[in-house]
Amino acid sequence: MGTNNSPRRVKSDETLFAILKSLKESNGAGVTELAKQLNLAKSSIHRHLKTMEDHGFVVNEEGKYKIGLQFLNYGEYARNRYEVYQASKQQVEMLAAETGEMAWLIAHENGMVMYLYGAGGDTELNVDTIVGTWTYMHYNSGGKAILAHLPRPKVEEIVANRGLPAKTEQTITDSEDLFEELAEVRDRGFALNMGEDLEGIRAVGVPIIFEGRVHGALSVAGPAHRLTKERCVNEISTQLLAAADDVELNLAYK
Repeated sequence: MGTNNSPRRVKSDETLFAILKSLKESNGAGVTELAKQLNLAKSSIHRHLKTMEDHGFVVNEEGKYKIGLQFLNYGEYARNRYEVYQASKQQVEMLAAETGEMAWLIAHENGMVMYLYGAGGDTELNVDTIVGTWTYMHYNSGGKAILAHLPRPKVEEIVANRGLPAKTEQTITDSEDLFEELAEVRDRGFALNMGEDLEGIRAVGVPIIFEGRVHGALSVAGPAHRLTKERCVNEISTQLLAAADDVELNLAYK
């Protein structure tokens, strides 16, 4: 998720991260396969793999290296350090039960948002396959809810670093259009995603604000035939705003 304009990079670290990315995308690979994929010497690949294996970050299964469980240790620590995670879990599950749709807790780092916790409602979707994934803020309802409550210079910095890539024909790709929509989000209290991320999928997001800082967002998403604009604006938004109030209360009395 790093930006491409970092002034300095450590080459060995870049190699290590490239190896990890390849292991994740290929669901495991051997030294020779990785060397071909990354155009690197097998000796270099092997040294990195052995170091990571010694620390539990990869595991060697009959010559095929895979991501190790040590990452779960670090991942759970990273998620638990967000106070909003523990404060929101019950409300996410409640939203999914009440609406029958997918409900999410979304957090932001370095100009991107991550699905931190989710519940599937009446859908058959395995939310675990989405939890932990990154997405752009400008076409995500929770992301827009967060952007609307960040200082304008911070939003400008995010746009400059991340850009406004189009995901669908509905995606906002002009910065002035984005700032106009963010003003609307602040006025009405919630953000809409009308197929800007995925065609046929709509979502509503609200910010979680505590002590003057936006800690994340709650969102509800589902297919357009169930999440009509009227339902999003009149029903889902009301449920989300009430849930956000509960989360903020939980943060206050943690």
